Amino acid sequence: MNRTEAYSLLTEYVKEPSLINHSRSVEAAMRAYARKLGEDEERWGIVGLLHDFDYERWPDPPDHPLKGSEILRERGYPEDMIYAIKSHADYLPDCPRVNRIDKALYACDELAGLITAAALIRPNGITDLTASSVKKKMKSKGFARAVKREDIEAGAQDFGVDLTEHIQFVIDAMKPHAEELGLLRGASSDET
Repeated sequence: MNRTEAYSLLTEYVKEPSLINHSRSVEAAMRAYARKLGEDEERWGIVGLLHDFDYERWPDPPDHPLKGSEILRERGYPEDMIYAIKSHADYLPDCPRVNRIDKALYACDELAGLITAAALIRPNGITDLTASSVKKKMKSKGFARAVKREDIEAGAQDFGVDLTEHIQFVIDAMKPHAEELGLLRGASSDET
């Protein structure tokens, strides 16, 4: 189990570039938190990278993430990683978030989506995005409607981090990967 194998598994099941980029964004956030907390960066990164790898084929609960967990088990992934991925689904009552990796994944998942959406509408993309800008977008119910704001708030609280600091931390974790994630530049002025 390494990052190359995990990425290969991701792209075997996911063809939609935006879902691949979302997975890579969550991976970046998870790796950054692992570094900060003295955890296994490779392990945390792979959990972030693979958390939605089954979503494109099986988007309906509980197939997502249960179908993926079966595939991961067949391929020899450790049970704690499989559990962390399953625990990001609120609708699986037998998978409460108990470990730090579980809580980190839940805290980063929806937030990475909101940060991406906010970056994509800015002339400079993510380069000058701040937590305060993201928090303003959180209040706008019409913006990125699929992103569950209550999950972002609950995730930060459960993970034990201040929401504003958490948002900025995830932005900063995604910035070094901005080019590969398509977040360097938002919509150009002639498209708005």
